[in-house]
Amino acid sequence: MDSGRATRLLHRAREARLAGDRMPVAPRAEIGASWERVLRSGIDPEQSTESVLLDLDEIEHRRRSSALGEVMPLLSEGLVSIAEAAQQIMVVTDVEGRVLWREGNPGVLRRADGICLEEGAAWSEAVTGTNAIGTALAGRAPVQVHSSEHFVRSLHTWTCAAAPVRDPRDGRMMGVVDVSGPASTYHPTTLALVGSVARLAESEIRNRHLIAIDRLRSVAAPLLARLGGRAMAVDAQGWLAAVTGMPPVARLPLPKSLQPGRVWLPSLGMCRVEPLLSGWLVQVADGPSDGPPRRVVLDLSRPRGLVVDVVGPVGTWTQRLSPRHAELLYALALHREGRTASELAEDIFDDATRTVTVRAEISRMRRHLAEVLAHRPYRFGEGVEVEVIHPEHPGDLLPRSTAPVVVRARTTE
Repeated sequence: MDSGRATRLLHRAREARLAGDRMPVAPRAEIGASWERVLRSGIDPEQSTESVLLDLDEIEHRRRSSALGEVMPLLSEGLVSIAEAAQQIMVVTDVEGRVLWREGNPGVLRRADGICLEEGAAWSEAVTGTNAIGTALAGRAPVQVHSSEHFVRSLHTWTCAAAPVRDPRDGRMMGVVDVSGPASTYHPTTLALVGSVARLAESEIRNRHLIAIDRLRSVAAPLLARLGGRAMAVDAQGWLAAVTGMPPVARLPLPKSLQPGRVWLPSLGMCRVEPLLSGWLVQVADGPSDGPPRRVVLDLSRPRGLVVDVVGPVGTWTQRLSPRHAELLYALALHREGRTASELAEDIFDDATRTVTVRAEISRMRRHLAEVLAHRPYRFGEGVEVEVIHPEHPGDLLPRSTAPVVVRARTTE
């Protein structure tokens, strides 16, 4: 089948799906799944792709905060010259789908301004419908979106291919690298090229991390050898470089705004923290401490910003939550007397036999919240005050959750 006929069939399939009719041909699985997500979110296929741009200060802040900035020369070298020759542009976004960098063919850059594919713009599926950037983020996999595979009609004259970039240290998504251009520039090998360059970027980030850790270790190891007690050296993100007096951990959870001095760390207790190269020297206080945290605030008011705040003796630290961990903490907040693994499995999965999954998830949470979570049974510790901040409307409580404990709360509050 020639490409023109394939495009026309795909266009008819999209129109049929929008009308609720039987599609003459099924779209690719990843495109069909994206259309379904976008339809549920209420995106108008006739809408503009314009979005409110981030201001310049916020763009610069996000660039400085992202490790992707360190590998922009590599991304440019791998993609920009090819993109320019192919009448395309390279776009790099953060994990929210916000455009932080773009380079490439000057004429295409001007055309991209017309669809708001510019620095600071939002290209998540929730804002712009099916597109390579947003769909790669939603599906957590490389994807090519061509012509009428885009959900919003104004993008049908474009083609794009994008691949997620993950932090090689913990697997978390960092953002997306994308190549976009007029639909006439479509080539099936573009996706493989973009994916290869994304993997190269991840490898470069890993190498830079290992070099930095080795440099920190060379300074910290002699220092730790002279110290008594328990101590460790970690980089700015908490990755371990050296340790003495206690078992090593891969990563030490750190507060977002760590300052030198006495700090309560949830996995260690009271510590003294001092800057060391590009990281921290952490000494555990083995003497009398100021006591454990006494208050936990579970904030479920924003589905995209689930957090728990733990109020300790010398301040407050915040831990972002996955939807599953939010469900578990909510169940424990409702049952202060505690829950067994099988009871939590009923609360979350409506299946008392799924205890292995529950125990694994609780174990992950206790890496960050050991000072406030107890076990046998699982519960918040004695004397810990627990507050749950609910959304304004009960039906918005963890809206995508199917956990029985949450579903009951939506209908009874």
